[in-house]
Amino acid sequence: MSYSLTDINFKTVADPKSFLLECDERYADEIYDVAEKILDHMSVCPIVLLSGPSGSGKTTTSMKIAEELNRRGVKTYHVGMDDYFKTIHPDTVPRTPEGDMDLESPLCLDMELLNRHFTMLEKGERIYVPKYEFSRQMRIQEPSKSIRLKKDEIVVFEGIHALNDMITDVHPEAFKLYISARSNVEFDGKVVFRRYWFRLVRRMVRDFKFRGTDPQDTMRMWANVIRGEKNYISPFKHKADYRFDSSFAYEPAVFNEVATKLFQSVPEGIERFENLRKVLPALQLFGTIDESLVAPDAMIREFIGGGIYEY
Repeated sequence: MSYSLTDINFKTVADPKSFLLECDERYADEIYDVAEKILDHMSVCPIVLLSGPSGSGKTTTSMKIAEELNRRGVKTYHVGMDDYFKTIHPDTVPRTPEGDMDLESPLCLDMELLNRHFTMLEKGERIYVPKYEFSRQMRIQEPSKSIRLKKDEIVVFEGIHALNDMITDVHPEAFKLYISARSNVEFDGKVVFRRYWFRLVRRMVRDFKFRGTDPQDTMRMWANVIRGEKNYISPFKHKADYRFDSSFAYEPAVFNEVATKLFQSVPEGIERFENLRKVLPALQLFGTIDESLVAPDAMIREFIGGGIYEY
């Protein structure tokens, strides 16, 4: 799928509220469709696995799926697999070929505990979901929640490694989802805004607003994020029973003002600067939509803030 730059800019000026509503309704339709498929599969397995690369909107999407299923009378729990990270120790943490800590590796997750919990849930047993404190890169003693599935209840687990062989080979019956921004923006038959730039812009804005990360640090990390995606995430997307396109035609216009300032602040010469040279002028092809017009429950609120969901 691709979007038309001409169409985006026309709708941005002519009727931005209707433009936002149109895009949000498309996404809502996807949530509705996947809820139908999960319900059809529920008798096979109560576990849903949702994977996707960084900046795809996994957390909000998993919450919205749970919300839709709950609305239909099926109690649904949401679990972020980040809480299953192991405490980081320099002697045991996976390493990249260069010797740096490889925090994108699935070996950073406690796969043994995850698989044990999946089996316990399928048997109707209670699990205590661990809690991970990212500021100290360690798991703390207090669990984040406890879950025991009753008949006709569902749990959605979301994380970048949710479709990894170490999970799906043990639990092939789970319903599997993959989400990513999968649409380019085109003008006159040429791609002017690439699909993975949606995720880079989201990360740039979110990291600055909520994680205290400077734009240049996000750009430095992006190389490792892309490497991890190619090695650990994309190879398993073919396993998905359903694939989401989480891009929104309106988001370059919503992100435009703040993202342009952030990209302009990155000093020349840093790693991945060649990407910056392309993304910044591409952003300037779009108009601007005031983020106050974005609905409180919109998925991209995960990245700009001000939404109804807690992360």
